[in-house]
Amino acid sequence: MQIDWERAINDIFIDRLSCPRCGQDQTEMIAGYSRKPSLNGFAPRHRNCPRGDECDARKLITLCEDCARAEVLPGTPVDAALAIETYMLDCRRDLEESLDFLADYWRDEYELSPEDLDHGLEDVDPEAFSDETQWRQRLEEEYLRYHREFRQRNRRVPGAGWRSEYVEEIRALGYDTLLGD
Repeated sequence: MQIDWERAINDIFIDRLSCPRCGQDQTEMIAGYSRKPSLNGFAPRHRNCPRGDECDARKLITLCEDCARAEVLPGTPVDAALAIETYMLDCRRDLEESLDFLADYWRDEYELSPEDLDHGLEDVDPEAFSDETQWRQRLEEEYLRYHREFRQRNRRVPGAGWRSEYVEEIRALGYDTLLGD
């Protein structure tokens, strides 16, 4: 089963929660993390994963209480407002991982020559750099969507200082970002 993430997030933004497993409207869902590939179809932020149904990455899943129990998904009850915050924080984690990857972690994936040690990923593997840039741009667009939703609801953005720290770090690496100057 593939979840329509756009519809799911739009429903959350209008305070409507619908379980992706049973399709029933709920006032609360259980939000938890799982590595089980059988739950991939219920992980809306995991859409378009190149590993598809075989992926065992840690994913944020939201299911109604009955479906969470049936799928043995541990988690915390969340309403629509808390679900948005949970997704935003998960998106931040992915952005931080992308930042760490661009800053240094990519070097572990390559046999670098002494001459390449001072180069960035964009010089060593332009295709991988392009893929990472596209992934990061998608995450930044998603983050901005959550941010706008908090503003429209006149709610405080959780950990508002995170955005400026991220911008400073990504800019210090010499990369552009959609999150600010």
